[in-house]
Amino acid sequence: MTAKVPDLDMTTLPPFVNAMEGRLMMALKFYELGRLSLGQAAEVAGYSKRAFIDILGHYGIAVADYPAGELADEIAW
Repeated sequence: MTAKVPDLDMTTLPPFVNAMEGRLMMALKFYELGRLSLGQAAEVAGYSKRAFIDILGHYGIAVADYPAGELADEIAW
């Protein structure tokens, strides 16, 4: 599945936000909400997966968001 997002209309953004920043913020939020996968969000933002992971860390957004019980099951194998 490819995440196709049209170019942002610069008139819909505040004058202090450029289109690239708007796409990044949108991708971060949709990833955080679980609406986009890591790969899809990276593509929307215009970054590689590795670079997007670094950006997630910069903004304090978890790359993997496991509920505590599920994480315990995963590491208890």
